[in-house]
Amino acid sequence: MSDRLSQLATNLEKVLGKRIHSIETALGEVTVVLHTDTYFESAMLLRDDPLLAFEQLIDLCGVDYQDFRDGAWGGQRFAVVTHLLSLKHNWRLRLRVFASDETYPLVASITPVWNCANWFEREAFDLYGILFEGHNDLRRILTDYGFIGHPFRKDFPISGNVEMRYDPELKRVVYQPVTIEAREITPRIVREEQYGGPV
Repeated sequence: MSDRLSQLATNLEKVLGKRIHSIETALGEVTVVLHTDTYFESAMLLRDDPLLAFEQLIDLCGVDYQDFRDGAWGGQRFAVVTHLLSLKHNWRLRLRVFASDETYPLVASITPVWNCANWFEREAFDLYGILFEGHNDLRRILTDYGFIGHPFRKDFPISGNVEMRYDPELKRVVYQPVTIEAREITPRIVREEQYGGPV
């Protein structure tokens, strides 16, 4: 581990203390897993403490760990992963927090800390169904308002639940159950075993 990464890990442990569930340094990156109930408070410290000074949020996304590592995953299903940048210290951090309830995944919104988290949180809500407590405009951003479900969840059906079409008699768009039949996709061209190899 480089001196810079060990210094970052030391500063994180000093500032965040018991708020940290685990800290790991691998492949030149530091990843911190926080306790869910300390997420917002930790975000404030990460931004404001001069030892850390993570002024910029680079990315925030949802993760569904269902069937992770062939079902050997023993932790919570949904997580929010945030990538932060400190311009002052020139270091990066991956921050992970797990939603404690799989049926109602809820974590605190960090939009008051980094305003750019607004649309990232809306995207995680729309695609994974993760709710952000304190977000003042949590609504769909990529799917239609009448869309049922969350398409990036690993239990979401491949063809969806409903389809939409224009009904000329009603003169409006209507939703109906999916009419696409499941089929196996096979390649149209079957090449010989040695095709393109040495002659």
